[in-house]
Amino acid sequence: MTTESELLLLARLLFQPLATCKGLASHELSASRIFFKIAIWIGLIPPTFAFIGATIFGWQIGAVEPIFLPTSVLLGISVAYYITLLFGFVTTALVSQWMSATYGASKSLGTHFAIVTIVGAPLIIGSITHLYPHAFINVLVLVPYLIWSMSLLYRGLPIALGITPEKGVLMASALIAYLLVAFVSLLGITMFLWTMGLGPELGI
Repeated sequence: MTTESELLLLARLLFQPLATCKGLASHELSASRIFFKIAIWIGLIPPTFAFIGATIFGWQIGAVEPIFLPTSVLLGISVAYYITLLFGFVTTALVSQWMSATYGASKSLGTHFAIVTIVGAPLIIGSITHLYPHAFINVLVLVPYLIWSMSLLYRGLPIALGITPEKGVLMASALIAYLLVAFVSLLGITMFLWTMGLGPELGI
């Protein structure tokens, strides 16, 4: 796997996830390679779709009129979205590596970067719905992709780490719990900052 081109590696990660997980059980991937040559690029996809959609259609929440914001504000929000995705990617991989010792695995950080990339791939693909940023439609469309990601996590994690399916289920569930807590915490922080005047003014 170390001789693969970046495009071939990306294709394997995205379109042959379970086969890649089997490969991870016997090979080690470089964390820096996964991050700098794959993660930072596919991480651009959701913010780019969101920026384009919000520019053309505006944000739509319920039956109210679309909310249009200045391009500079939308760009700032998209950048913040991108940074948040990368931060979530790295922290999730670090938490996964930390948890794995409890379940008898000792894989490198690169392996966990690859696992997070595989698990997050369906949500990256599903982010195409950001091109029409209606809150209800986005939630409705992304639910099947979320289920797809969770399926990859439960099926691929024990394969990649070389642990039993039972331990894999426990670790995957622990990771999902962490992600839920992190997501709720992010919402709380966002609302706090918004009420303190650090968010966009929706009355524009």
